Amino acid sequence: MEIKESIQMALGSLKAHKMRSILTTLGIIIGVTTVIGMLSITQGLKKSVEDQVSTLGTNTFIVRKFPAIITSGKQWRQYSRRKNFTYQDALAIQELCPSVQLVAPDIDIYPGEAIRYRSEVTRRVPIWGVTETYPQVYSYFVKWGRFITPMDVEHHRQVCVLGADVVERLFPYDDPVGKYVRSGPHRFLVVGVLEEKGSFMGSNQDNLVMIPLTTLQKLAGEKLDVDIGVKPKGPREIESAKDQVVNLLRRRRGVPYDQPNDFEILTQDSLMGVFNNITGKIFIVVIGVAAISLLVGGIGIMNIMLVTVTERTREIGIRKALGAKRRDVLWQFLIEAAVLSGVGGILGILLGGGMGMLVRLVTPLPTTIPIWSVFLGLGFSSLVGMFFGIYPATKAARLDPIVALHYE
Repeated sequence: MEIKESIQMALGSLKAHKMRSILTTLGIIIGVTTVIGMLSITQGLKKSVEDQVSTLGTNTFIVRKFPAIITSGKQWRQYSRRKNFTYQDALAIQELCPSVQLVAPDIDIYPGEAIRYRSEVTRRVPIWGVTETYPQVYSYFVKWGRFITPMDVEHHRQVCVLGADVVERLFPYDDPVGKYVRSGPHRFLVVGVLEEKGSFMGSNQDNLVMIPLTTLQKLAGEKLDVDIGVKPKGPREIESAKDQVVNLLRRRRGVPYDQPNDFEILTQDSLMGVFNNITGKIFIVVIGVAAISLLVGGIGIMNIMLVTVTERTREIGIRKALGAKRRDVLWQFLIEAAVLSGVGGILGILLGGGMGMLVRLVTPLPTTIPIWSVFLGLGFSSLVGMFFGIYPATKAARLDPIVALHYE
């Protein structure tokens, strides 16, 4: 009954002083909103990335010159001095590594080129040079038409497969298969359209044009760096495939036995590790901002509770004169502080959820709010209120009833 009465008194105080209560809990609201909003974005993005990375397959790994993430210009200069991979390296892996089932070399040209069809044009479209094995390794399949064939690769044919976004912009009402598109002075026959893939770590996977890798080398130069996707024959042969690929490439690239690899092996786990590393650093910053906001909110609650103790000194004196014990007064003010900060937490949860929904509506980023984050935000905000309410509650509990009754 005492707890229920204390909660009712706290809610009554909030209702009587709405603006003061809102300003008092503003720090709590901002802190909880920040945490819930960022959790909804990062958790939704993590789920999307997991879905996209899973299409790579748990068995597949990528061999490339650069690591998955570069954090400085110094690192870029260091890695750029490495030798480029070639189409011949990919063919050697396919031929000389017994544990490898398929190899899919590719060349990506960013930020891309302008692609034209009659009067329609779409700019900054990445050009990917690939081979016929690309769909089996990376799960890129055609929606209609066909993919690039071994004959296209062998004879350097100027054919292409378009991403869904390129088709939507250039062929809103026409079937693109059998039509010709242009990139600069070059003309390509459209032979297929890719299934929609969505975005991956901020990159639109539907805004692209795929052409035979040998055609891209012929038009843009054979010295372009090649990434090599490798699919082992089975789960049990992943490690042996990696060892065979590493040993072969070290020999081909002339890496001394006492030196580390001058290339990277990227797996599904390593790609998720990169994502978790990025979001982890962002979340540390968010937690810092939230902690400062909660500290400011806690100080505000302590301040307003001290004012409340002063305003209700006579009431405290009357309660003590009627037999209320110190712990009764202590818990009354602690519960009021917890309710005050808890209301701020509820408002923060609602605003954070609204932030996540807004992001989902206006951007392609998915969002989801973990249930545990709601209880975490509410519980933590209430604990902040109780922690910063200890001093005012203790001050109220220690008041001398005679002095309190004479207070004006």
